[in-house]
Amino acid sequence: MELSSLTTEQRNPNSMNLDQQNTYDILKTIHQEDAKIHQAIEDLLPIIDQVVEAVYQRLLRGGRLIYVGAGTSGRLGYLDSSECQPTFMTPPEMVQTIMAGGVDAFFQASEGSEDQESQGKEDIAVKDLGPSDVVIGITASGRTPYPIGAVKHAKEQGAFTVALTCNEGSEIGQITDQAIDVVVGPEVLTGSTRMKAATAHKMILNMISTTTMVKLGKVYENLMVDVQANNVKLRDRAKRIIMDIAEVTYEVAEETLAKTNNHVKPAIVMLKADVDYETANRALDESDGYVREAIELAKQ
Repeated sequence: MELSSLTTEQRNPNSMNLDQQNTYDILKTIHQEDAKIHQAIEDLLPIIDQVVEAVYQRLLRGGRLIYVGAGTSGRLGYLDSSECQPTFMTPPEMVQTIMAGGVDAFFQASEGSEDQESQGKEDIAVKDLGPSDVVIGITASGRTPYPIGAVKHAKEQGAFTVALTCNEGSEIGQITDQAIDVVVGPEVLTGSTRMKAATAHKMILNMISTTTMVKLGKVYENLMVDVQANNVKLRDRAKRIIMDIAEVTYEVAEETLAKTNNHVKPAIVMLKADVDYETANRALDESDGYVREAIELAKQ
């Protein structure tokens, strides 16, 4: 597919006089275009639902979720995968990112590194992929060679593959098991896919990872009960989570959290079921970490 024919490369008729607008009008133009993102994503919720289910089932079997991208797309992958560890206490390998040019390209643009399919294949091959893994190739254009090479190899190894693009009928989407082509229209600044395209992709990655973690039992009600409480702010949040769920004072929450080495889940089970730390941990093990089930088991 010719680059010039892609939606993401078209000129936006609503911003043709961008350089002649005053500050407020530029901001309003950008904002009005951004408002189109929500509907574009809503139209794709059934597909995103299928992707989440595929990710959930494979992580349940001990698999991994691996994002692959170049430039802005790779940076988006890193943003999402790096946040899973502190938010949900996931092991580093569970959700990870491979980026063209390596980690250094996150800080210093390395645009030429995206042009080789073979490099994408080589970089992901070291992950020793299998049927329990999911690989999501992120590329606004849908034709970037680096993630295409990675998903081709991933599919050959039996991994479940997904394309996340902003062009309908994308090239990478023809290869993968599932395609999320979120068409948000031409950018305000022609071809600058760090704008609407990147915002849409960030939202969808948030949806995929967060929904998966909810299904994996890392959320109770709407609280992050697997938060990694390793600094002052997060320890305070952990105590307030315990207070909210167990309906105890700050002091009781603090005392109980100290007994669990700053792990929120066993503290909740201890207080809700009125059991000791060992009993709470056994209940959590038996319930595979699902707090509601663990509370009921501990009470028994």
